[in-house]
Amino acid sequence: MPDRAPQPVDRQLPTDEARDLLALVRELVQREIAPKASEEEEAGRFPRELFALLSDSGLLGLPYDAEYGGGDQPYEVYLQVLEELAAARLTVGLGVSVHSLACHALAGFGTKEQQAEHLPAMLGGGLLGAYCLSEPASGSDAASLRTKAVRDGDSWVINGTKAWITHGGLADFYTVLARTGGEGPRGISAFLVPGDAEGLSAAVPEKKMGMKGSPTAQVHFDDVRVPDTRLLGEEGQGFSIALSALDSGRLGIAACAIGVAQAALDFASQYASERRQFGHPLADFQGLRFLIADMATKVEAGRALYLAAARLRDAGLPFSRQAAMAKLFCTDAAMQVTVDAVQVLGGYGYTADFPVERYMREAKVLQIVEGTNQIQRMVIARHLMGPEGR
Repeated sequence: MPDRAPQPVDRQLPTDEARDLLALVRELVQREIAPKASEEEEAGRFPRELFALLSDSGLLGLPYDAEYGGGDQPYEVYLQVLEELAAARLTVGLGVSVHSLACHALAGFGTKEQQAEHLPAMLGGGLLGAYCLSEPASGSDAASLRTKAVRDGDSWVINGTKAWITHGGLADFYTVLARTGGEGPRGISAFLVPGDAEGLSAAVPEKKMGMKGSPTAQVHFDDVRVPDTRLLGEEGQGFSIALSALDSGRLGIAACAIGVAQAALDFASQYASERRQFGHPLADFQGLRFLIADMATKVEAGRALYLAAARLRDAGLPFSRQAAMAKLFCTDAAMQVTVDAVQVLGGYGYTADFPVERYMREAKVLQIVEGTNQIQRMVIARHLMGPEGR
């Protein structure tokens, strides 16, 4: 069955500029993304040309400073753009979120000279970024990472392997967290590494159950040399930079999750209205009506939660706990909503002829990336009750 563009969502947007921006995104989705999303995902094609278009349209730098080519948009608006993109194709929405995450360290902690040199190309010059924190032996326990950066004169030499890197092997730049000192979080620093650096290579992409169009690969650093001018922030500040990025990145994942859930809800609702059994549309049966009502409630609640966290961020207030809550709730909601969408379609939902099985496979990874939902519960509990073992 041909892909359908997502149904318009009633949104409360803060400015006329934001409303125009969302209209532009919806037009781009209907023209460039939705019509071929299932076909390209099944073929495992990454839409690099589409990311160039997004960059040209100013959609890869929305939450960053206009001085360097960004869109100067509040997170409240940026996240709703991500939701619209993810509803059409998660590879695109998540790809924009990862790119934004990769820009965070430079935009938030780089010097003015570093920002002026690199940010314009990263935000609007067609470049694509990747974020390198996880490793084969350190996923949730990111502070135990082993990749090392050793100072050599006015340069750093990086050795190690990063794992589960979205855009691995395709990115034009990598924000890399590496150990420059002793054990623990205080020995970690952040670097901006060009994608064509000598000694940098990527493994064959992972074979995933979903998001087949989005390459996820190990990235190897073999005596990769970068100048000291590509150290971001202070030496030893890398872990706090990473945590800052992840708070914002978790909101991106939450928005993407609601996009996938909205797409599943839209498709299931329309199918139930059109499909007839026992002489009536499926939508006439109370059991199914209640199921879809519950799906819609989860979507609306998730959207409200991530937007509330975004507004705290935009106001300059602490939002780490709310970001963890949004990531936890929205991704769990997306998993349940997509499972229920498959159930609404019955046997057809289990076939690749309809997109709801793809939504279900895609929703699963959102419960894992940028901190598993078990980690989110630990973060939330720590904010409420302090660390364990005090």
